[in-house]
Amino acid sequence: MKIQEHRAREIFRQYGIPVPDSEVAVTASDARDVSNRIGYPVVIKAQVLVGGRGKAGGVKIANNSDEAFSKAGEIIGMDIKGLKVEKVLIAKAVDIAKEYYIGITVDRDRKQHVVIVSPAGGINIEEVAEKTPEKIGKMWIDPAYGLHPYELRNVLFGAGFEPDVAVKAAGILMKLYKAVLDLDMSLVEINPLVLTPTGEVLAIDAKINFDDSGIYRHPSLKELKESEDTDPIEIEAHSRGLTYVRLTDGNVGIIGNGAGLVMATMDEVKRAGKGIAKPANFLDIGGGAQASMVKNALEVVLMDPNVKSVLINVFGGITRGDEVAKGLLLAIEGIELKVPVVIRLAGTNWREGKKILEGSRLIPVETLEEACNVITNWMMEKSNV
Repeated sequence: MKIQEHRAREIFRQYGIPVPDSEVAVTASDARDVSNRIGYPVVIKAQVLVGGRGKAGGVKIANNSDEAFSKAGEIIGMDIKGLKVEKVLIAKAVDIAKEYYIGITVDRDRKQHVVIVSPAGGINIEEVAEKTPEKIGKMWIDPAYGLHPYELRNVLFGAGFEPDVAVKAAGILMKLYKAVLDLDMSLVEINPLVLTPTGEVLAIDAKINFDDSGIYRHPSLKELKESEDTDPIEIEAHSRGLTYVRLTDGNVGIIGNGAGLVMATMDEVKRAGKGIAKPANFLDIGGGAQASMVKNALEVVLMDPNVKSVLINVFGGITRGDEVAKGLLLAIEGIELKVPVVIRLAGTNWREGKKILEGSRLIPVETLEEACNVITNWMMEKSNV
């Protein structure tokens, strides 16, 4: 789960990480009022869940009340990588002597958190790693041993941080690591962390991602989530707890249990489709999906007007075929099915599931190949009408 910068700044403040004064505004008039309270100059930053805001014109400096009003008005409502800017962050501008990067993320290969630092802040850290790898410092954290300031100072010194900055950055990283553990963060980074001419070290940007698997432990974090979706069907799917991705040029709705099975189903539809049948989406109902989940999945897939047929491929391990069949019958109650829905059940209770579906408006088959052929042949017939 991603959160917007202004939310991340709030968390930084809670953990004692130094950030300049800032507030959120949703209109140009609000932006002017906030800027007057904070004091000029201010930075006006678009609040959207994508990078590259500055290059897109979503970050501007205002030196007075009139500029705050006009520049906020230019940003609010603009489109940045498909996302509409609905609010802006107004932050006190600071003089910058030098910029740095610090962050903590998860190294899934080593199964450890890793601290990443660089004296070359303000630009994409991947670009720094590619062009000047000597400017990147990394330190893996032993979860049993924990993190200690002297270790951080060593990696910061080694990366090229000045001694006085390294000491302050180490203190900030200790606070970030506490936040990571407390709130199940998968990523936290400050880019840039800046040194001012007076010697202050401040976080003037904030990025936080939370581990979705840990959100249940922190109910208050759900209130921080803001949609990063632009497709209305994806928004609806995700609001129902479904793993769904809509494709732009497909016509066969795909539902399966398990990411690998769904992708294999998409590949087979593409292969057997003879250029006519193409997957319209990815939808994974998960390993233990119940009837209600299957019902939600079918409803969401049928929201796409491009879908001309639906293929449901379920292999019963944890998921039971009879539960899937019950969910499908519930899903079609009150629905006027205008497209064929083909179901391939295998594994646990598949025979019971197939028996439940007999005599319904659904089309049960025994193999994936047969399912794809049924759909392809039907669509070829329709195209010849």
